[in-house]
Amino acid sequence: MATQTLTPVDPQLFREVLGHYPTGVVVVTGRDPDGGILAMVVGTFNSVSLEPALVSFMPMKTSRTFEQMRHCESLCINIVGGEQEDVVMTIARRWENKLDGVDWFESPSGDPVLADSVAWIDTRLWNTVDAGDHWIVLCEVADMAVTNPVSPLIFFQGGYGSFVCSSLMARMDHEILPAIHAAHGARPQVEELASSIGCEVSVLTAVSCDEMAVALSATGDDVDRAHGLARRVPMVPPIGDSYVFDQPREAQERWIGKLKHADDTIQQIHRDRLAFMRDNGFAMSFLPAEGDAAYVSMRDATRRYENGRLTPADERSIRESIANCAVDYQVRDIHADQTYDIGSLVLPIRDPNGGYSMTLRLAQLPQQATGTQVHEWIEQARGVVAALENTTPASTVTEEQAR
Repeated sequence: MATQTLTPVDPQLFREVLGHYPTGVVVVTGRDPDGGILAMVVGTFNSVSLEPALVSFMPMKTSRTFEQMRHCESLCINIVGGEQEDVVMTIARRWENKLDGVDWFESPSGDPVLADSVAWIDTRLWNTVDAGDHWIVLCEVADMAVTNPVSPLIFFQGGYGSFVCSSLMARMDHEILPAIHAAHGARPQVEELASSIGCEVSVLTAVSCDEMAVALSATGDDVDRAHGLARRVPMVPPIGDSYVFDQPREAQERWIGKLKHADDTIQQIHRDRLAFMRDNGFAMSFLPAEGDAAYVSMRDATRRYENGRLTPADERSIRESIANCAVDYQVRDIHADQTYDIGSLVLPIRDPNGGYSMTLRLAQLPQQATGTQVHEWIEQARGVVAALENTTPASTVTEEQAR
């Protein structure tokens, strides 16, 4: 029987087709015989066998780091979380000293475990198999543990992302119940504010450091709720400033870092906005010449986000749509005798423990308002914030934060 010769597969087609299957992302660490620290990012990690307990990863044959790892007595495989993309990218870009500035602690074998990793697996090299332009590295498991049970980082369709399963979404719905109860305790004041100004008023709560959800919404006459943001919105700048303004600097920079490829000017606008909110207890945005139509891309993006089942490519597109919204978020002084087209007004709501997990947001505001009117809106909104703060029971917030 004649041997069949296979037609070579186009490399671009190979990447495109296989890119539709997600792979987990790990950071493999070790120490060379002289004690030097080694680290490499791998997107080809798998479990292999229970008896013996084996896992595998597949580095390229050109990897200089893996050539050094061949001589390590042990290797530690770090399963990284969805919030560790920046750490992964830092390690991947460096040729040496890859863990400089990265928090880590030692595994039982003495290899680095990255802080905030989902889990670590201590291993010994068991076998290395030739596989084209890669090695298949089989490792025997010596010890392992879960240290941070969050959603893992995955590589899919040419980019990094994460995922949330339906059971986690249900848990999130349960966790925002205290905020919903608090918001509805001040429903009369929220509705009165929307009616008196003629705008949309929403109370939002932070579900996590990545998402906010609407706990209550009210609209004045002739204001269409369908023109507002979705019920669930990703915490991507400018969304979430009323939450992160009181967070540590590292958390603020991580939030700003969600704007991929944003230049220094854009990043500084958001830093200035956070500082203004700390000093004044509110922040606002301004509409450009096209008016409320400037929000269309952001509204559509939040609705795509709310529908769920997002790929990393979808998430990147949503972040870009929000970041590229034409609304002006620069800090400005408001003068009583001038007129303004305000896009939104947001005020953080303090909980009994001193944190800020809820936000009052006014949108679809009347245009060409005088500075005097804008200041009146702010004072009215402060009154509603006070009502919301008085309806949030301390015990409920404590229970939520303890989960």
